[in-house]
Amino acid sequence: MAQKFSPEKMARLRDEAQNPYRALRQFVYICFGISGGVGGVVFLAQIAAGRDLQKAIPNFAVQAGVVGLMILLWRWENKRKLAQENSKK
Repeated sequence: MAQKFSPEKMARLRDEAQNPYRALRQFVYICFGISGGVGGVVFLAQIAAGRDLQKAIPNFAVQAGVVGLMILLWRWENKRKLAQENSKK
């Protein structure tokens, strides 16, 4: 017996089929971005205190890079989503 899906559910299923795991990817971007932000604050505090600068500065740069990469990936994901929505219209 074939089940009828509501138009809203069909639209959601089509969107998920075209972009699998989008919500999971965005969740990962948020988690890694927050983690990088917290790490950046910690290493920035170490730099401000002058503690172990040879390790703190590269670690801060890595954390800043993680945050920057997550922002870049988030924006790229949103551009793809908007382009897909505009192509449907």
